[in-house]
Amino acid sequence: MAAAGERHITISSDGSTTIWVPGLDEHYHSIHGARTESLHVFIEAGLKSTTARPLRILEVGLGTALNAQLTFETAKELGIEVHYTALEKFPITHEEANALSEAGMRGALPFLLAPHNERIYFGDSSFALVVEDLRTFHAEKGAFDLIYFDAFAPSAQPELWSDRVFENMYRVLANGGMLTTYCAKGVVKRTMKAAGFEVEALPGPPRKREMTRAWKR
Repeated sequence: MAAAGERHITISSDGSTTIWVPGLDEHYHSIHGARTESLHVFIEAGLKSTTARPLRILEVGLGTALNAQLTFETAKELGIEVHYTALEKFPITHEEANALSEAGMRGALPFLLAPHNERIYFGDSSFALVVEDLRTFHAEKGAFDLIYFDAFAPSAQPELWSDRVFENMYRVLANGGMLTTYCAKGVVKRTMKAAGFEVEALPGPPRKREMTRAWKR
């Protein structure tokens, strides 16, 4: 979930594509391997670690749509029906989407170019890009089984890691559901616990010692 402003496409150390936002000095995905991080944090620790079927996913911060692309590819391989909702306050433009495609992310185009605030279908699965601020997002209680929390780091956008946000994440998550994120800061884990989550630390992706997974029991 990026702030509006200048954005630059860059290549991470595993050869996959990410975006750098100079105004925040933040990247959409790890410069030490965008695809590697996404697979580790969201696919292995998230998608492949839940048995909910069909699977209802909320992503906080669509960004380059790498997580969505990998999710739909993996779900197709595993025969999982997925209903995916992505929050993004400042979506990628059509020009940026085409540039990302030329940089090797053609598989992300259906998600980046999806009509805003409408649900589109891929067979039995579906995707919706919701253009809204995370702090005002509202959904029914228990509406999701899995949350990919991929907002910019707390140092860049602390307002997206607040008590209020995680209380809402807990509310919209179904019983037995999980939230997974690359962030392992102590203050974030304490905020999650205060909201009601059962929090666990997992080994992180390259160059990160830990990541976090949180459950609603």
